[in-house]
Amino acid sequence: MSKLVKVEGYKQLLTPTQTEQGIKLIKEFFQVNLSTALRLRRVTAPLFVLRGLGINDDLNGVERPVTFPIKDMGEQTAEVVHSLAKWKRLMLGEYGIEPGYGLYTDMNAIRGDEELDNIHSLYVDQWDWERTITAKDRNLDFLKKIVRDIYSAILRTEYLVHETYPNIKSFLPEEIHFIHSEELRQMYPDKTPKEREDAICKKYGAVFIMGIGGKLGDGEVHDGRAPDYDDWSTPNSDGFKGLNGDILIWYPILNRALELSSMGIRVDKEALLRQLELTGKEDRKNLYFHKKLLNDEMPLSIGGGIGQSRLCMVLLQKAHVGEIQASIWPEDMRKECAAAGMPLI
Repeated sequence: MSKLVKVEGYKQLLTPTQTEQGIKLIKEFFQVNLSTALRLRRVTAPLFVLRGLGINDDLNGVERPVTFPIKDMGEQTAEVVHSLAKWKRLMLGEYGIEPGYGLYTDMNAIRGDEELDNIHSLYVDQWDWERTITAKDRNLDFLKKIVRDIYSAILRTEYLVHETYPNIKSFLPEEIHFIHSEELRQMYPDKTPKEREDAICKKYGAVFIMGIGGKLGDGEVHDGRAPDYDDWSTPNSDGFKGLNGDILIWYPILNRALELSSMGIRVDKEALLRQLELTGKEDRKNLYFHKKLLNDEMPLSIGGGIGQSRLCMVLLQKAHVGEIQASIWPEDMRKECAAAGMPLI
């Protein structure tokens, strides 16, 4: 298990019963704070969607969705969602949600191609959210405001955990630092993107890295992003590109940066066409989702996902996400984790 990190001297701060109670506490409290801060209503979401409509999230474009045939629909193929990035935007239109308001839901996904380690599992659970905006909101200042609102909800939840379990000490900084991925590359030109994340998060404690998906000055991308939901190619006032990003924190238990959320202002018609051309995905223009967007049949929006198990792992100060969620793990990983004081559920 070369990817497994075993933390020297690690001991769980909570009993199994306290851990389950803590998970419930975090999930209930955080979603109320998130929905209040961003004015979101809760909706019910699908576990799977039909293949060929362009609704499923393509992530980095290489992950294979879990599929199955539908007997009562002529053996049409359904795909277990990777995320609900596009589905949520469709629902904003379906529900007629006005600018300044939005929706959130529990997203459950299966990612069979995930490389399993302390922070990645086959099972993904997120609070997926989406909010209707206007054209004047499609700017960096508005993006930063929403990021600060989300981060404030995380801080309030961290404080509640400490009040409930005093042996869990708060460690997140009061403010989140903003930086564009190109600025980050220029600061650390000899480091890989992940090494840059570690360096900047260790310095500031909490960081929002912007412009995820577009090519940087060296011709590489900081990280992959599908071309048809986040807007990562629109120039901003600093001359850089991108109206999206990731919320990351420095996690002292694992001594590394940890992503808690991926989010962004979504593509408008112009950004969609530009990014499809940049990535050679222009054939997607004929898919259901993309045609609705190109025909102005979908609202402008901002949205993202916040990892539920990941947030619980951080706030309960666990060393492995398998201490938070029930999933499938290689048997040798289970044995190594048990021996290292982090038994997996």
